[in-house]
Amino acid sequence: MASDNELVPTGEVVTSVTLKELCRAGGCSADWVVRLVDEGILGPNGPDPSQWRFHGASISVVRRVRRLQKDLSLNLAGVAVVLVLVEENADLKRRLAQLDKEATLPIWQSGPDR
Repeated sequence: MASDNELVPTGEVVTSVTLKELCRAGGCSADWVVRLVDEGILGPNGPDPSQWRFHGASISVVRRVRRLQKDLSLNLAGVAVVLVLVEENADLKRRLAQLDKEATLPIWQSGPDR
């Protein structure tokens, strides 16, 4: 059973949420979410706030933004930069892991004698 703060019971996958559901799950106001959209941090589908639908992962983004603002006293522009850098870092780690998988032998072992 979901508590008042939870959108769905723990472990259940959320594919999309309304503005109201996002605000409830993220513990924030609709005006603040609109500012996140204006800053490019969130990208809803729909023509206006009353019809916006957010990807379920937006709940995590909202919580992360709130944490960054609280812990580091960042404004929304600063949060947007941090989120881009975090994503770029994660992408580089994925690419490095893929390169590590592809490298089966060290260069010194890959010659014709081996």
